[in-house]
Amino acid sequence: MGYGVVSARGSADQRLRDLVLLRRVRDRIDREYAKPLDVEALAQGVGMSAGHLSREFRAAYGESPYSYLMTRRIERAMTLLRRGDLSATEVCFAVGYGSLGTFTTRFTELVGIPPGRYRSEGSGPLTGLPGIITMRVTKPVRNREVPSGEAE
Repeated sequence: MGYGVVSARGSADQRLRDLVLLRRVRDRIDREYAKPLDVEALAQGVGMSAGHLSREFRAAYGESPYSYLMTRRIERAMTLLRRGDLSATEVCFAVGYGSLGTFTTRFTELVGIPPGRYRSEGSGPLTGLPGIITMRVTKPVRNREVPSGEAE
């Protein structure tokens, strides 16, 4: 009987340790999104295998570490494009993409319009709102959530 309690306790303790490590990974992605990051390097940084990190990250946050990184890059790109002082190409490289084509494809998938059009349209009715409100309202959606007819 005591073995079950120890085993359950050990499992719960391990889960808490894993959650702490997953938070470190997410924080690292948030800080270093513009740097070249891959799941293997992120996993190595917290002493996990890449497969274990991917499974646990998805279970905790609902998406893979790679998807989280891509979303974070697009969120930052949206902010830079709204600012208006950088071209779409400059923003592409500033947020860590090495290819304008890949950046444009991913941006269009998540936001629904290409980065050049997003930049030229500005923030529209969001002008003058506090940054936190703008960030919440303009948070990109996950892949394939924008109906294909809306993306141009």
